[in-house]
Amino acid sequence: MADSLLTTGVSASRKVCVVTGTRAEYGLLYWLIRGLKDNPAFDLQLVVTGMHLSPEFGLTVRQIEADGLPITRRVEMLLSSDTPVGITKSMGLGQIGFADVWADLQPDLIVVLGDRFEILAAVSAALVFRIPVAHLNGGETTEGAFDESVRHAITKMAHLHFTATEPYRQRVVQLGENPARVFNVGSMGIENINRLTLLDRAAFEESIGFTLGKRNLLVTFHPVTLETGTATAQMEELLAALDALPDTHLIITKPNADTDGRGLIDQIDAFVARRPQTAAAFISLGQLRYLSALRHVDGVVGNSSSGLAEAPSFRIGTVNVGDRQKGRLQAASVINCDPTRASIGTALDTLYSSEFQAALPAARNPYGDASPSAEILDVLRTVELAPLLKKHFYDLTAASAAVVPAIA
Repeated sequence: MADSLLTTGVSASRKVCVVTGTRAEYGLLYWLIRGLKDNPAFDLQLVVTGMHLSPEFGLTVRQIEADGLPITRRVEMLLSSDTPVGITKSMGLGQIGFADVWADLQPDLIVVLGDRFEILAAVSAALVFRIPVAHLNGGETTEGAFDESVRHAITKMAHLHFTATEPYRQRVVQLGENPARVFNVGSMGIENINRLTLLDRAAFEESIGFTLGKRNLLVTFHPVTLETGTATAQMEELLAALDALPDTHLIITKPNADTDGRGLIDQIDAFVARRPQTAAAFISLGQLRYLSALRHVDGVVGNSSSGLAEAPSFRIGTVNVGDRQKGRLQAASVINCDPTRASIGTALDTLYSSEFQAALPAARNPYGDASPSAEILDVLRTVELAPLLKKHFYDLTAASAAVVPAIA
């Protein structure tokens, strides 16, 4: 880190506010939130919003409460609608709610992760309130979802950046961010794998009330939000391919509050009702049960980022369906396929082939084996906040020209 970014002799506790709106994002942020709570250098503020507060999506705020983390504010913003109109209005409600929160809490720094519209609302309001933002998981690409644009927009409104890989760090710099403020710290999901004591098979089965079979798959499929009207058709193709598998038990996690997501939930419920002995669906497994599932299944199927980021660490295969995750770094354990039952079926055959299974132990996770929370906490504790707000666009062309020797 550049010396100019550091401040020494920090004494007063910094008011650091973490915003979380989804089950998956909270799981990734857990150890960082815990570190902020336990470190006297920080005064933790925790704002909960989005799906956490929705009974329809599992009311996952209860997990945060069960973890003993103090919730400072709750921002209700999610309408019971998955249309473009409903999502857009939810974003507007979120921005209104965060205006009141920032006026009240006045944090020194805000910490956010990822690419959700809930986070865009929080950061847009913070920009007007002149509050510095630390952004995790920038620089990634997901060409099939509007999350791609949201993520890059948050990067441009943020002031400190913590990325999961070096290529992602370089991409944030390419967006014009000062390299001295962009840190490659590794994957937050890998830290969970390293620090959680995962459930054995019997304990896992008991925790979900479902018995594993001879073959087992973990399935998560979200709408591809940059496509119109494809979600239910693609889910129908996926479920048809899964239904054709012999002797296979399916653990299905339901989609996020995305455009057209509720239709997928109805399809999942109908599918599980037809085969209750071999399929089970969950609104939210939580990090412990989800990662434990990865420990006990043969592979991951769908279009969740966890199939690319966390699954390779368990030496299991991933069938990545469609374009939602297109552009992300991938391990050799990822099999890409089109969202048709024929293509998915071929990918599943590959997943269970002896050749593919034999190669899995050698597959390397491109997201590394880091535990980044300690490094992030150190930056948040020592960085000088005052210079952060006025950002200078870091021009790669000018930077390159500055080091090119003059021609005699």
